[in-house]
Amino acid sequence: QVQLVESGGGLVQAGGSLRLSCAASGSILSINNMGWYRQAPGKQRELVATITSDGNTNYGISVKGRFTMSMDNAKNMVLLQMNSLRPEDTAVYYCNADIIPNSDHVQYDYWGQGTQVTVSS
Repeated sequence: QVQLVESGGGLVQAGGSLRLSCAASGSILSINNMGWYRQAPGKQRELVATITSDGNTNYGISVKGRFTMSMDNAKNMVLLQMNSLRPEDTAVYYCNADIIPNSDHVQYDYWGQGTQVTVSS
């Protein structure tokens, strides 16, 4: 089975940095897109950043210029470098990927369990 596992979350003071990682595991034919989303208590899940298989990135307006997403296709992994963190960045960050498993060749939208990022003022 295919799984996404996030790591790298933690507690950091405002202005600090964190780097999140998301690794896809299992029998995978291809990963077409990967992304990071976040959800704060009482709020809708919000787009943070996405990356396509050719390396093109898109960022949410609130994180543009502060966050950088990158991809390692060989490891089926993406990274999210978060700089100049603000208290409003506090949320659970979820990894998302459009993945075609080897078994059925049907694309699915997978989500990880999330990693908590807390930014203190």
